Amino acid sequence: MRTSTGAMPYILVYGTDVVIPIEVEIPSLRVIQEAKLDEAEWIHLRKEQLMLIDEKRMDAVCHGQWYQNRMASAFNIRVKSRQFILWQLVLNKIFPHQEEAKVKFAPNWQGPYVVHRVLLAVALILAEINGRVSKKPINSDAIKRYYV
Repeated sequence: MRTSTGAMPYILVYGTDVVIPIEVEIPSLRVIQEAKLDEAEWIHLRKEQLMLIDEKRMDAVCHGQWYQNRMASAFNIRVKSRQFILWQLVLNKIFPHQEEAKVKFAPNWQGPYVVHRVLLAVALILAEINGRVSKKPINSDAIKRYYV
């Protein structure tokens, strides 16, 4: 798996390319070239690689952040804000862990309910049509408008 900067994750951790076992048995050009270096040259080369590893890690982190921002903006384009007002009719989602969802052909929504109170536009207190008010707030993501 390569990152967009061209660096393998292995090189980001260990600072060197992977040497597969077959390259040790039948040396590749890269292994032969590294073996012919004297100790001073190898130490100098290794120091340069270690100094570059921080730069490669930063490139990988920056790329990851850029990718996350890009995905978030692509997702947020499709998000529609929903605003609920008092006395509006709504339906409440039935989640799979609820007792009402245990039946095979059970409906996905309960209701209609009336919006009794709006809490910071992220949660609602609902009331049944007969006027009984729920004590627990419900996340507005689990609510959709009911059209008569």
